[in-house]
Amino acid sequence: MTDPNFYMAIALATLAGLGMVTGAGLAGWRGWLALKRQELSLVHQGDTAHAAPTNAGARIEIADLKERIRKLEAIAAGVDL
Repeated sequence: MTDPNFYMAIALATLAGLGMVTGAGLAGWRGWLALKRQELSLVHQGDTAHAAPTNAGARIEIADLKERIRKLEAIAAGVDL
């Protein structure tokens, strides 16, 4: 085990493996950054698909859902309404 070629081969294989892992991590990092840039550009452009509803109909619907949840919780607790 004192052969210098053996140690050189192990070192080169380790360096190659480290390079592959680093390259894969860098590619993933760049992809994640591209995703975040795209999300920020959508927010910056005024994408209202994910914005909270502000019209009266939406507020009524939310109030109705809250009332239904309250009734279901009462039923689950065994309380008669």
